Amino acid sequence: MNAPLKIAMPAEAAAAPKAYRLLIDGKHVDARDGRTIARNSPGHGFTVSHYAQAGAAEVEAAVQAAHKAFETGRWPRMKAAERAAILLKAADLIEGRLEEIARLDTLESGKPIAQARGEIGGAVDIWRYAASLARTLHGESYANLGDAMLGVVLREPIGVVSIITPWNFPFLIVSQKLPFALAAGCTAVVKPSEMTSASTFVLGDILMQAGLPPGVVNILAGFGADVGAPMVSHPLVEMVSFTGSTRVGKMTMASAAQSLKKVSMELGGKNGQVVFPDADLEAAADAAVFGGFFNAGECCNAGSRLIVHEAIADDFLSAVKALTARVTVGDPLDDQTKVGAMISSDHLKKVAGYVSAAEGDGSQVYSGGKQLASNVGQYLDPTIIRDVTEEMAIAREEVFGPVLSVLTFESIEKALHIANDTPYGLAAGVWSASIDTCMSVARGVRSGTVWVNTFMEGYPELPFGDYKQSGLGRELGKRAVEDYTEEKTIQFHRGQRTGWWVG
Repeated sequence: MNAPLKIAMPAEAAAAPKAYRLLIDGKHVDARDGRTIARNSPGHGFTVSHYAQAGAAEVEAAVQAAHKAFETGRWPRMKAAERAAILLKAADLIEGRLEEIARLDTLESGKPIAQARGEIGGAVDIWRYAASLARTLHGESYANLGDAMLGVVLREPIGVVSIITPWNFPFLIVSQKLPFALAAGCTAVVKPSEMTSASTFVLGDILMQAGLPPGVVNILAGFGADVGAPMVSHPLVEMVSFTGSTRVGKMTMASAAQSLKKVSMELGGKNGQVVFPDADLEAAADAAVFGGFFNAGECCNAGSRLIVHEAIADDFLSAVKALTARVTVGDPLDDQTKVGAMISSDHLKKVAGYVSAAEGDGSQVYSGGKQLASNVGQYLDPTIIRDVTEEMAIAREEVFGPVLSVLTFESIEKALHIANDTPYGLAAGVWSASIDTCMSVARGVRSGTVWVNTFMEGYPELPFGDYKQSGLGRELGKRAVEDYTEEKTIQFHRGQRTGWWVG
């Protein structure tokens, strides 16, 4: 039996929790009723942060501030170069505070510190990319409508955007949304998860320091029913950008439909990595472990299903199991840790419940499957489940934990059937030395992203999004700013009017 994990207590445990106030109209304010939210570190067990807890009154104030900043403020009317300069300044400031932000995300989410540093570094790159798109956003002109007519299509910022982000990538996901909305000239109200709000409040300070006008970005901590729901339904909000579960996404979409708001959603995933016998099996095994256990599996694009050709299944899974045994699980603040703490004890119980149910359905827990003993925090041993069949919940539902379900196939047609046999369509991977095989899978799988002989890489230049119940729209990519705009057609007539209706 493994010895209990010994988690060292960080210096922050001996200090008072950091306090964060709401950001509304360029000012830090407390909640009107004085309520706060305490966030305990899932990896270390002590209270990390206190946030002012917003409610309906704070949502109203924040939306009104964003609306005023959009209707009469400078931001939508600035030259694109001026907006880009502020976004670039923000990127520099984020980079300068990278270690601070990474540590906050680690303490609040339980993710490994080395991973958090990579995420904040990636966010810096996204802010710089969004700044470049601010200067390339453009419309169209049509001089092919006859001598008397010129058509112009403008792109204008859509207005106030409500941005709602999850707990698993607190700083990275807000950075996949907010800079593009700002680049387009929009204003925003942002609600981070009530479990991981600190780094978003730091971002608010950075944006003010970079020169963002008051009211352009407002940040509220709070719960979905009290803050998220009125942010979605408010009549002055023109667009909602939401990342979270498919269940909540459906509720959000139904609410937004009442006023026909534009909606962009990145939701759940049940992503498969398909491995063929001719693949680089050593690389594929490492990617299977990475895809299944990165961020403790609390990742919408996790490779949570391993779809392996039956001819190599036993040997390949033996290699995956051996690599899994080498994955370091433990203190999120240790640079060597690969898998940190689960976000909450309730979530750990939910994930463990899926493992137990899979055993009850006839699957084999091939590796892991148990909560690890530790002096503080909550940790789950990375888990591999064999003998999974397509109808099982473990094969179809998003577990959102370090659990890798293994299915086998004997033909490319069967592999594609398995890969597509879920309600989700976020991502997939294929491993083969044959370009024909890779292309067949990449073209046949119903997913927004397909990785070929790699897994879970991302770049600001490439769009990321969803098929089926994994969401609507795309983030990142060269058209990311366009998502936060409306098109307006203007038609110019030259000379005397022709074609009189009443002669």
